[in-house]
Amino acid sequence: MPPSGLAQPLQFGPVRLATNLLLAPIAGYCDLAFRLTVREFTDPDGGGGVGLACTDLLSPDGLLRGTRQSLDLARTNDEDKPVGMQLYGSVPAIMADGARWAADHGATVVDINMGCPVDKVCKKDGGSKLMCDLGKAVAVAEAARAALPEHIPLTAKMRLGWSEADYENGVACELARRLIDVGVVGITVHGRTTEQKFKGQCRREGIRRVVDAVNEHTDGRIPVIGNGDVTEPEHAVEMIRETGCAGVMIGRGALSKPWIFRQAWALQRMVAENPVAHAPGSSGSMPPCPDAPVPAPSDLEKLAVVRRYFDRMRTFRDDHYAMFQITRRISWFAKEINGSHCRPLKEAIRLSRTPEDVYAALDMWAERGPTASAAEPALA
Repeated sequence: MPPSGLAQPLQFGPVRLATNLLLAPIAGYCDLAFRLTVREFTDPDGGGGVGLACTDLLSPDGLLRGTRQSLDLARTNDEDKPVGMQLYGSVPAIMADGARWAADHGATVVDINMGCPVDKVCKKDGGSKLMCDLGKAVAVAEAARAALPEHIPLTAKMRLGWSEADYENGVACELARRLIDVGVVGITVHGRTTEQKFKGQCRREGIRRVVDAVNEHTDGRIPVIGNGDVTEPEHAVEMIRETGCAGVMIGRGALSKPWIFRQAWALQRMVAENPVAHAPGSSGSMPPCPDAPVPAPSDLEKLAVVRRYFDRMRTFRDDHYAMFQITRRISWFAKEINGSHCRPLKEAIRLSRTPEDVYAALDMWAERGPTASAAEPALA
């Protein structure tokens, strides 16, 4: 079967992406403000960065009823393209209606969530609970595909199975093949079972099994996307090398480093151009890469990223939402500021009561760095 390659843009049916890197639909984090923040980071030639950014998990019921929360999660605009809208649920007719709604409201790609391990989703037979009933999972996909216009691809995201027994029995491989037979043109696999949730390491060998099964079933026509534990640019290269996947979906790694997509694409290109110089070591990991093609932003640039993200949340939602989000998100951003040694900055933002306090905290750190006091911005 044709092997997947580094630095090869993804093709989902009629839709060709600029890269093979996707922003995962991270529950509670992937709002429009964050997706646009991720999209800021592209190669100077315009060819790098994130290829597809996905919305948060969307409830078809909420979309069809027009609830504020669901509409906010699905909000997009002309700058937010291409965008994937991910639906969760277990009733084929309702999922079909949800897919139709997504197509009518700006989705470039519609994705079905078959991998979420969260109880509130699984208790409704959605998310990874669908992997316990392959017939229902296939019926959901078939109904969604029938509801979509031809130019909008349908993809699905899954895990390695619900349990260890499912993993050993190749449930993910079987589900992937059956989904493709009803029109799914892309499969994303998170390298853990539902029972693992987010514990332990991503099992790349499990993703490899799905890749091999799909390649054999389709002669390599349908891309499989690897997902799990990609927190550094070199992890994306390792994922592709070890699993043979066609692309990589990045979730938590993007929360602290929105620029990781630009770096990962540039690194793929560099390794593809000179594979011998960047051959993996005995452990399978990449050797140190002092000549990384795209450095991380400076601390001042990172602070500016946080400011723009905060501005966008205020614009697209409101101050209350922006204040709530920035106080929880600053811990992620802070991991990459001053080598994660920026406790005064985190505390100052958490203590902030108004947007002006947040800006003051950012300005204080920009001017004084590690010597800034957590108390001063809030008192300014």
